[in-house]
Amino acid sequence: MNFAAIAAALPPTAVTTITGLPYPQLASGKVREIFDLGDALLLVASDRLSAFDVILPDGVPGKGIVLTQMSNWWFAQTQTVVSNHLLPDQAGEFSRRGITNQDLQLRSMIVRKLKPLAIECVARGYLIGSGWSSYQKTGAVCGNQLPAGLRQADKLPVPIFTPTTKAPKGQHDEAINDAQAAAIIGSALYEKVKSLSLQLYQFGHDRAKQAGMILADTKFEFGTDAAGNLVLIDEVLTPDSSRYWPADSYAPNQSPPSYDKQFVRDHLVALKWNQTPPAPRLPVEVIARTQEKYLAALKNLIG
Repeated sequence: MNFAAIAAALPPTAVTTITGLPYPQLASGKVREIFDLGDALLLVASDRLSAFDVILPDGVPGKGIVLTQMSNWWFAQTQTVVSNHLLPDQAGEFSRRGITNQDLQLRSMIVRKLKPLAIECVARGYLIGSGWSSYQKTGAVCGNQLPAGLRQADKLPVPIFTPTTKAPKGQHDEAINDAQAAAIIGSALYEKVKSLSLQLYQFGHDRAKQAGMILADTKFEFGTDAAGNLVLIDEVLTPDSSRYWPADSYAPNQSPPSYDKQFVRDHLVALKWNQTPPAPRLPVEVIARTQEKYLAALKNLIG
């Protein structure tokens, strides 16, 4: 589906609840709802928006559609690097299961049932966000010792892998080092995940560069199949899981403008909100600008 068709299909108001589906619901995340199709799972991305691990009261119209369509594009790009959880013929799967609503199709994936890893896999090429905070305190990020004198948003000498725990909804993921992550999932599997995450980050960084963007950092999630093979799951290289910057306005020693929800985070920080529920309402203009940023990232890639 091309960018113009996706943009034209966005709903006028945010879809923050997914109801009325005739399938058992297995889980509800910050953004996605997971339903059991028997032989597969249905992942539906709502338009909910979270910041600092708190779901905000206002969503962004069509955000779930943008996330799903961008993930689908990246899954197709990266399938030579690693297999992913999408069943091959999504249109056929929707038809076979009687899922005919266009909005639901555009924000949904029908995926294989896999066993998710108990860590989240973060790859960083630039010093920003929690990585910058950690570096200022210790000179290191998740056990990765970095050179002295780096500035905020500096490009790192080489990309680094900084895993986190996978916290329940409403709680914060915690940064961990190599040894802690290996203790959770096993050393051999951890080394595979680390290598694959850095490979995928480099792939995404190079493709984003062609689209005029810098991929500063990103989070991957993996699962394993019955044979123990690693499979890329959830979403991939979206503005929710990644930090994208416009290449033409990038400069270090600042927090660069971005195509993700950093715009929302900055607004919330300025309010001096304590980052615990309930979250404040978002002004209409903040919602509109956030939608523009998500759409701009998608257009740069596929438009």
